[in-house]
Amino acid sequence: MASGDVRFIFRSDETDVNVTIEGKREWVQRIVDELGLSDVGSFIPLGQNPLAQNNPNIEDDEDAMLPPTDMGPEPDPSRIPVVRRPIGELNVEVEIEKIGLEPPSQNDVFELMDAFSELDEPRPIQGQMSVDPMAEAWLKELMRLIVREGARTALATETIEEVASAKLGGRTGIELSVWLESLFAAGKLVKIHGGDATGWGPSPRWLG
Repeated sequence: MASGDVRFIFRSDETDVNVTIEGKREWVQRIVDELGLSDVGSFIPLGQNPLAQNNPNIEDDEDAMLPPTDMGPEPDPSRIPVVRRPIGELNVEVEIEKIGLEPPSQNDVFELMDAFSELDEPRPIQGQMSVDPMAEAWLKELMRLIVREGARTALATETIEEVASAKLGGRTGIELSVWLESLFAAGKLVKIHGGDATGWGPSPRWLG
């Protein structure tokens, strides 16, 4: 491991955590390992080119001047679609509806409730990270239903409560919001802000 002074930086806006550690690389690495932050954050050699951050193979100042090698392919502007519209012609309501934050009509809610009620009972989620394995399994089935059958990307908190509260441990209101926030923090849900509602959609990895 290279010697010399380094700064370790880790910030998480979701959990309001901001960590900065400076010192000899060996000492900083030991503290980072003890805190369980080895897979996150950035190392910046102090007094060296910031391009060297996150490069664990830095051995001297000459290496520190090398650009990172993991930046991916060069961008290809020709593959970026061009969208032009006259100023003022963006229909915000339509765009919000496309991502699933526009509350569905009452008929849509009833249809969703009927479809959800016909689902077979899923197996509880496996793993120590699940606080309520059965409720999480039902939420996953609801998310799978809206994506595959309803072609929606998210549901508002209120809609989730109306359709599935009984299967989600009876959670309503703030209790439901806090639980959904915890699944978002765990990377299982995505959170979408728009209009007057907060929407929740499945993380592709979680939905499988």
